[in-house]
Amino acid sequence: MEDHDEPSLAGMTVNERLFHVGILDQWDAAAKRRDRQQMIALLEQVEVADPHFTVDTVLANPQAYGF
Repeated sequence: MEDHDEPSLAGMTVNERLFHVGILDQWDAAAKRRDRQQMIALLEQVEVADPHFTVDTVLANPQAYGF
């Protein structure tokens, strides 16, 4: 059963989702290591529709995203 007191992840940006569930630091560390598999796993936890695309976009130009 869905908890209606929690905001929907669907209305959040990727960073907001990661922060909301408490894994933003893990994401940042994985991105700095260029750990594609970990990055995908983290995005799957926050229900990103196409985590592979998002990760590949970040890894194609990490400096643009602060990494």
